[in-house]
Amino acid sequence: MTFGPDAKIDRGHMVAPHQQLVAILKARIERGDYQPGRAIPSVAQLIQEFELGRDTVRKAIKAMSDEGILVVIAGRGAYVVEDYPKRGTR
Repeated sequence: MTFGPDAKIDRGHMVAPHQQLVAILKARIERGDYQPGRAIPSVAQLIQEFELGRDTVRKAIKAMSDEGILVVIAGRGAYVVEDYPKRGTR
């Protein structure tokens, strides 16, 4: 099973929900839904869309930040880095 841009979270899957969300958000970035330098949907919007808990969504955003895909600005949101995709990530 792949987690494309239009996938839903599968709670019965062996991949953890936050990792599924990371895969879905990456696919949306690669498809062009979220542009470099622009914000992704807010934590509240992601919670509502994917029916996940706040901690799960935050864990996914942190993982993407740690990977250098997103930059998080306190009080403003998470943004796709300007130079995404970086050389060697595709």
